[in-house]
Amino acid sequence: MNELIEVYKKVILEKYVAFDGRARRREYWMYVLANFIVAIALGIIGMIIRFPFISTIYGLAVLIPGIALSIRRMHDLNKSGFWILLSFIPIIGWIWLLILAATEGTKGDNTYGPDPKQA
Repeated sequence: MNELIEVYKKVILEKYVAFDGRARRREYWMYVLANFIVAIALGIIGMIIRFPFISTIYGLAVLIPGIALSIRRMHDLNKSGFWILLSFIPIIGWIWLLILAATEGTKGDNTYGPDPKQA
């Protein structure tokens, strides 16, 4: 649980708009899990206090770091960040991005930087 919080804080606070470099699978999926938990909690809180826009505000706040992390994840696969544009293709694009996000990154250095596993 502590690592989940650390990864979430790192992505949100330290790498808010860092589009360069690489992101490991672990960093990506830990952030996705933490973001999902926070979004659900804020949705419930918004229903309780009758202010449903709290989850929308949160979603807008984490939009840029989520895109930046997705681009860094593609960089780990030695692919351009433009690959995340596949998300605009319904169903097929989403499935392909899911497969890419779950794929192990390039071992060693690649075009986008050193291997984050070795750092």
